Amino acid sequence: MARAGGNKGMPHLFSGLIASGLAAVVLFAGRTVAVHLEHTTVPSTAPELFRLKNQRLAFQRAAVRAPNVLPLYGTSELITPSIPERASLFFRSAPTGFQVSPVGGAGANLLVMLQKVGALGSDLRGKKLVISLSPGWFLKVKSGQKGYEANFSPMGASKMIFDTALNFELKRDIASRMLKCPSTLEGRPLLRFAVRRLASGGWLDRIVFWALWPAGKLQNILLALQDHFTALNYIRDQIKPAPRPHPQVLDWSELIAKASETRSPDAGNVKKALTFDAPVVWGSRDTAFRSKMNASPGWKDLELLLRTLARLHTRALILSMPISGNFYDHAGISRSAREDYYTKLRALVQRYHFPLVEFEGHDEDPAFVIRHESHLTAKGWMYYNRALDDFFHGRMPRS
Repeated sequence: MARAGGNKGMPHLFSGLIASGLAAVVLFAGRTVAVHLEHTTVPSTAPELFRLKNQRLAFQRAAVRAPNVLPLYGTSELITPSIPERASLFFRSAPTGFQVSPVGGAGANLLVMLQKVGALGSDLRGKKLVISLSPGWFLKVKSGQKGYEANFSPMGASKMIFDTALNFELKRDIASRMLKCPSTLEGRPLLRFAVRRLASGGWLDRIVFWALWPAGKLQNILLALQDHFTALNYIRDQIKPAPRPHPQVLDWSELIAKASETRSPDAGNVKKALTFDAPVVWGSRDTAFRSKMNASPGWKDLELLLRTLARLHTRALILSMPISGNFYDHAGISRSAREDYYTKLRALVQRYHFPLVEFEGHDEDPAFVIRHESHLTAKGWMYYNRALDDFFHGRMPRS
């Protein structure tokens, strides 16, 4: 009777194995189709900036792998409306042979960027990408927690933490920064536990972390499958026809001159932004400015990002919008104090041997950024575009 019961159970086991095998084949086939479409539709998706692309990895990875696409990671300057000179729009039809793929959102900061870059891992080896810096990140003692929460990518963080592209010491330092905003880890027990073990850094915590590693890799596999199928649905429902390539010979001097004549969409608020209740003595607030700048956590986050880029052997260009000097002059902060920002930025980036264009020469150019915010005007974007074009084609980027 026991033998009969065992034989009776064999067909059920065999059926279960067949069902599992068929499910695996269907998932593999679906993933293959999704990946193929992600790559073939890059000309349509690369210039666009949408939440799925910003929060997940499929479209970012497809852009990185495309030979004629330059990824640009930044913050709210990437979504400033009514500026056709914005890089993603300007290079949409690949006038000089490539498109720009923006990734970022309002409030995004360096800690968000480094998680996304770290999540792409070995796909970035030898690849070009651009990081756009906002001076505001380095002029405040407190980091933008709300912006970090709004742009945090659970998938990106999990992929970075459980991938092997970054070494343990770098992950430990990143994890310590992530714990400064614990709300992003709520409801994600595996990720939260792993980040805490990494941040601790003790030998016992290392052992526990590596014991968790298989579970983390399995979680990443499931997240990646979900990502690909979500991307497949987006391509099916939202994809637009790719813009036709329109090769041109660009006269950058003429383009910059024309953009300089374009009125900023916020020009009417410039005088209002520079109005204070009482006159402020020029240079009277230099000490407070330097104190806040030197204490800003943005410098630590930038160094973590540069370490990540270097570890992944990425060919990165660092762009920094200039400080809006006219505003800071009126606020009692001298050019000498602002020069400390540019000096410190150059020293840090040069330590990791990445090219940097900080546009310091436009510090007091009121037509380069919108008010005191880190939003580029048409003129500012055109200078950015020239630097992007130089970098993609292997020339030294100009400021």
